[in-house]
Amino acid sequence: MLRIEINGRDTFWRDAVIVEWEHQHPQRTLIKEANGSFVIENDWLDDLKLIAGDCFSTVVVAPTDPSRRSWLRQIFSRHGDS
Repeated sequence: MLRIEINGRDTFWRDAVIVEWEHQHPQRTLIKEANGSFVIENDWLDDLKLIAGDCFSTVVVAPTDPSRRSWLRQIFSRHGDS
């Protein structure tokens, strides 16, 4: 299992990836997590990246510890405010 993030131009395109995925692969359910990432089977990644590309979006493998990313965002946002 992989935790991934879908990054689109905006929410419309990010949602379009999900709609297209459900249309093309109804038997493959994306598991949405509270932080907005998704859990997928490892062998789905290439197919999902193809669909994302058609929807002006990208798919990236999310960190295994999402709290670390949150922590890093806090540090860098403070640094950018100075």
